[in-house]
Amino acid sequence: MSDAHNEHETAIKTPKQLIVAVIAAFVVPIIIIILLVQYVTSEKLVGAGTEVEKGNTAAEAAAVNALTDRIKPVADQGFTFKDVNGPKVLQSGEAVYKATCQACHATGAAGSPKVGDAAAWSARIAQGYDTVLKHAIEGLRAMPAKGGNADLDDVEVARAVVFMANQSGAKFKEPEVKAAPAAAAAASASAEASAPAAAASAPAASAPAAASASASAAAEPAKAAAVDGKKIYDATCQACHAAGVAGAPKFGDKAAWADRIKAGKPALYEHALKGFQGKAGMMPAKGGSTASDDEVKAAVDYMAAAAK
Repeated sequence: MSDAHNEHETAIKTPKQLIVAVIAAFVVPIIIIILLVQYVTSEKLVGAGTEVEKGNTAAEAAAVNALTDRIKPVADQGFTFKDVNGPKVLQSGEAVYKATCQACHATGAAGSPKVGDAAAWSARIAQGYDTVLKHAIEGLRAMPAKGGNADLDDVEVARAVVFMANQSGAKFKEPEVKAAPAAAAAASASAEASAPAAAASAPAASAPAAASASASAAAEPAKAAAVDGKKIYDATCQACHAAGVAGAPKFGDKAAWADRIKAGKPALYEHALKGFQGKAGMMPAKGGSTASDDEVKAAVDYMAAAAK
């Protein structure tokens, strides 16, 4: 019996020995694994990818250097960040007149004084530059604020007022904006600096650009539908279409819109986007506004729907 009992005895006889055995069971394998990893990686790349140990190929070195360049901080790669919006480049008075004002002031529509008509402008000029400008910016009677183009800067409106008034007998002085030339020069310098990079990237970008253009064309109807046509009409189109100025079909007048709707939306869109010379007057491109093509189309849809 004594011999049988001795056969089942172990080296662990106390709790302390048991604890040591358990710890050793965990620690020893971990030490072995660490030693194996060090052995396997001892001949690999070191130095955060900038140096290559002897025995590695040139291809491996090139790959490591390329990876290092990619993860290099942006500041170390020569890039600079700029505000792409930048200061607005203000238009000349003549440019604003042609884009926005001439729809009414070239024809005298809705009682607008025609440019060059000294008699029509004399009473207005007599009120003084400040009053004439105030009416142009805030609107007066049938003329909406800023001629219906809310995107115009007050200085641009002032330049247009001076241009029209001086063509009609006034001697107003055009407002000066000292920051505008500097801003224009900075924008020009930035454009010149970015031109080589843009030219270099053009070949690589041509395929994605073509795909993007195709996708954009497919999504055009959805975009036009998403734009609030009423908002564009209220801001720009109603200046003429609410009262039928210069032969413009009045909003909601089914008889006036019938033939136009019958011609189809492509024709309506083209006339609205590019402008149209009718028998009774002329509509400038986009109604004289700076609205996007999608916004103009949405406004056309809104007016056409109201006349059906």
